[in-house]
Amino acid sequence: MTEAVEYDVVVLGAGPVGENVADRTRAAGLSTAVVESELIGGECSYWACVPSKALLRPALARADARRVPGLSGAVQGPLDAKAVLARRDERVGDWDDTGQAEWLDSIGVRLYRGHGRLRGPRSVVVDGAEKEHHLLTARHAVVVATGSRAVLPDLPGLAGARPWTSREATSAREVPARLVVVGGGVVGVEMATAWQALGSRVTLLVRDGGVLPRMESFVGEHVVDALREAGADVRLNTSVAAVDRPGGSTGPVTVVLGDGGSVEADEVLFATGRAPRTDGIGLDSVGLADGSWLTVDDSCRVEGTDWLYAVGDVNHRALLTHQGKYQARIAGAAIAARAQQVPLLETDRWGAHSATADLAAVPQVVFSDPEAAAVGLSLAEAERAGHRVRAVDYDLGSVAGAGLYAEGYRGHARMIVDLDREVVLGVTFVGPGVGELLHSATVAVAGEVPIERLWHAVPAFPTISEVWLRLLEAYRG
Repeated sequence: MTEAVEYDVVVLGAGPVGENVADRTRAAGLSTAVVESELIGGECSYWACVPSKALLRPALARADARRVPGLSGAVQGPLDAKAVLARRDERVGDWDDTGQAEWLDSIGVRLYRGHGRLRGPRSVVVDGAEKEHHLLTARHAVVVATGSRAVLPDLPGLAGARPWTSREATSAREVPARLVVVGGGVVGVEMATAWQALGSRVTLLVRDGGVLPRMESFVGEHVVDALREAGADVRLNTSVAAVDRPGGSTGPVTVVLGDGGSVEADEVLFATGRAPRTDGIGLDSVGLADGSWLTVDDSCRVEGTDWLYAVGDVNHRALLTHQGKYQARIAGAAIAARAQQVPLLETDRWGAHSATADLAAVPQVVFSDPEAAAVGLSLAEAERAGHRVRAVDYDLGSVAGAGLYAEGYRGHARMIVDLDREVVLGVTFVGPGVGELLHSATVAVAGEVPIERLWHAVPAFPTISEVWLRLLEAYRG
């Protein structure tokens, strides 16, 4: 049976990004449907942000406690891995999306469970789980919010070795005695941190010279030092040539290295990149390449169309949940404005219909030990962009609040200042607890707050935030 229904907006994908754009369009009075083939809540809720942070929080809390005299002796034992995994399961709702589906219903959004694909402009076909078919048409917009997926390299033996990707790493039911992690990006570093703390003997293999390469180089240096101190075997400039698991999914796995050596483990995680989940959704029916990233304007409308939008990972602007949700709010406002035939959208740099923060002020926290947090441009990025800049550095351990936070606190801060406009272009922190410093930096960068005005934003004593005063003093001389 095929059911034909018309809506104002049809959204492909019910992760946090798809949920947010549906919420915004429905709040604007537009009838909205969402199509999802997996769990409502998407990658972030079940296999990424939420479960990974549930695994990491006990590790970071214990590490912080061990740095406080008078408390350190009480937390010297191992983590209760069973309890940590049980809390992880609770935080993801035991992979049951009933509550998320009920929320969509409560805001008046119609949910279609099944695989959705475009069939020409403004038309979506849904193949339902019960073999029913739906034909949805959109008066105003179809929004692609299908996210991204992990990519595995083409290596001999890998396909039969049943490797972990980020999904298996965040949902595993038991702690592997030995874990090899391939890749020095965010997923690799966070999962190495979590599973090492839970009792696994972790070997981290990084093909190039450092971890977290998109951040300032000092960040990776701090993180590598800490991982090694925690017992992880971190090998830089190390490539993987092949993987062998002769015993099947339950046997040990051998990772063959580019130099001819090898590492044996119980599981191997490949955290080596992501690709858009746009294959099989009918992009070719509207003249776009199947499986491609989607290029959008600042209102997140796909270039060359007046009805198709792409929000979140699929547009490749910033593969972060919070940025995808920001894009969803922008796209929702733009769709509503165009549906209401608003003659002139606010598309200036910080307008209501322009996602310019994806170009200037993207914040990210890596929940390693120590934490890493950055927003805006690094020094190298600022120089490549042609800005006349100055990098201002400060030892976070010298801030009074840091010394109270933890004995022997180690960390670093860098502020990138545009010398022509005297505004902050980027800020990077590394150290315990620095994730909570990041929003102040994001406000400074996004708001283009002049240095002379930041001087009057007084940080409370004795907090780690006092580093702002020290950075400004160093800049002013």
